[in-house]
Amino acid sequence: MRAARLIRMVLLLQSRPAMTAAELARELEVSERTVTRDAQALSEAGIPVYAERGRAGGYRLVGGYRTGLTGLARDEAEALFLSGLPSALREMGLEDAASAARLKVSAALLPSLRDASTGVSRRFHLDAPGWYREPATPELLPAVAEAVRDDRTVLARYRRAGQDTEAERELAPYGLVLKAGVWYLCARAADDFRVYRIDRFTAVAVSDTRFVRDEGFDLPGFWNERAAQFARSILRTEVTLRLSEAAAGRLPDTVDRVAARDALDAAGPPGADGWVTVTLPVESLDVAYGQLLSLGPELEVLEPAALRSRFATAAEQLHALYRRPR
Repeated sequence: MRAARLIRMVLLLQSRPAMTAAELARELEVSERTVTRDAQALSEAGIPVYAERGRAGGYRLVGGYRTGLTGLARDEAEALFLSGLPSALREMGLEDAASAARLKVSAALLPSLRDASTGVSRRFHLDAPGWYREPATPELLPAVAEAVRDDRTVLARYRRAGQDTEAERELAPYGLVLKAGVWYLCARAADDFRVYRIDRFTAVAVSDTRFVRDEGFDLPGFWNERAAQFARSILRTEVTLRLSEAAAGRLPDTVDRVAARDALDAAGPPGADGWVTVTLPVESLDVAYGQLLSLGPELEVLEPAALRSRFATAAEQLHALYRRPR
C-alpha cells in the first residue's frame, strides 16, 4: 500500500513543476504529515525530492529527475481507454488503475503537454445514466468485469425476468455494455451468445479456467443487433392514430423511435386539415396510453376502441377539472 503511494507521489511530482503538501495530500488521500514522512522516505531512497519552506513552498524533483516507472500495466492500459467514463471505471473497480495510468502518461509527456489531461477533463464529460432515476451499481459487477478482462469462465446464478426462480449457467463473458445506467453482460452460454442484466445476478464464481475467445466476435455489432431485436419483440400491439403536424414531429421522441419513423413513412399524405393517419406498433395499450397522452389534443386515437374510450374518459375528466373555479 505505501509502496504504491510512494510511486504515485513520484509520478505526481514528475508530471508537475511543484506541488504543495496540501495538494499532494488531496491527490494521495492522506494527511499532510504522511506526505512529509513519504517525502523523507523518498529522499532517503535516493530520489531527489526537494522541500521548499514557506507559504509558497512545496515539493519538487531536483535536476529534471525522471523515473523509469512509467510503463503501463495491462489493467492500467485498458483503464486508460475508458477514462472518459469515470463512473463506469469506479463501478468496475478500475478507478485506481485509471488514475495510475493517467499519472504515468502525464509523467512521460513533455512539460509543455502536461496540462493536456486536465484541459480535456474540463471540457468533456460523459454522463451515461438516464434522467430521473438514481442508478444503482450491481454488487457483483467488479467480479464480472474482472472475468471479462481475463477471459475467465464464470458460474453465475441469476433471477429470470418477472420470476422469483433462479437459474445457473456456466458463461464465457465476452463483454460489458452500459446502457442508460444499466449494466449488461454479453456472454456465450454453450454455443449461443446471450445478454444478461448484471443486477439480476445473485451469485458469480470466477473460475481459474480461461475460455478461447472467438476473435470474430464484434461486441458493438452484437449489441446493436440484439437491442434492435429486443425493441421489435416487445411491440406486440397496434394502434391507429390521427396526428397533427406538430404531433407527427414529436412522435419519434414519444414512442419507439424506429417504430414511429416506419409508421410515418408508411402513412399516406396528410388530409386537408394537415393531419395524418398512422398505424403504430406499441408494447401494450397501457404503455401506449402513458406515452401518447403527452401529445394531448394534437392526437386522436382511432383504434382500438378500448384505447379511444380511455382517452375520451381522460379528456372528459380534464374538461371537468378545468371548468371548476380555482
